[in-house]
Order: sequence, then structure tokens, then C-alpha cells
Amino acid sequence: MKARLLGIDYGGARVGIAISDALGITAQGLKTIHHNGNDRVLLKELDEILNQYEISTFVVGMPYNMNGSSSERVDVTNKFIHKLKCKYNKIQIETVDERLTTVEAHRTMNDLNINPKNKKNIVDTISAVYILETYMNKIK
Repeated sequence: MKARLLGIDYGGARVGIAISDALGITAQGLKTIHHNGNDRVLLKELDEILNQYEISTFVVGMPYNMNGSSSERVDVTNKFIHKLKCKYNKIQIETVDERLTTVEAHRTMNDLNINPKNKKNIVDTISAVYILETYMNKIK
């Protein structure tokens, strides 16, 4: 079985997770993890995902400002990446610029006529799919 890629849209309260298929051709949304700023909750959920799937690479979205500069969120995301490196030292970690992924996710949800009440629960997962697809297109 071939290892998969895991896309992560890391946010302060919610984290979107996307996964590639075993062949590394497509990306699909896996889940949104509500962690409310507690990375232990998030890492426990990642343990469960890693028990289910063989993951070779984490692809984490970097929330740069529109002008390309670093934001406070970039610092917070880098701290999270450090935790990933410490806990999962055999898994490669890549980052991609995630500017506009949330805008794209909202556009997709509008195109699909998603109920506004449900949008908050899936926007991060859709963003994670875009993050993962960006990386997959870059390595093709």
C-alpha cells in the first residue's frame, strides 16, 4: 500500500484535513477537527488518522498576508509544525502558500448551494483540499 499525503488547514479553533488517494492522484476532504486552540486534541485526532492510513507527507498551509509577508498566524502555524516534527519525525512536512484558499472554498460552497449553517463546518476541510491539490500539482 502506497503512503498518502495529508493536507492540513491549521486554524485557531478548527483544522481542515484532506487526504490523497493511495496513488497520489486526487485529494478529498477527510474532516474538520474542532480543537479550540488545544493542539493536544488535534494531535490525538492525527494519531487516529495515522492508525487508519499510511501517511508519507503532511502538507500544511501557510497563512501569509496578501502582500506575501508573515503574519502572527504564520508564527502560530510554525509552532504547530514544530510539534508535528517532534511527534511524527518520520513523516515529511511540506508547506504551501494558502492565500485565497478560504476565498476559493467559499466560492465552491456557493456554487454547490451549501446551506449557510453548514459552511462553517466544512470551509476548513475544503481549504485543506485546495492546499493539498496545490502541493500535488507542484510535484507533478
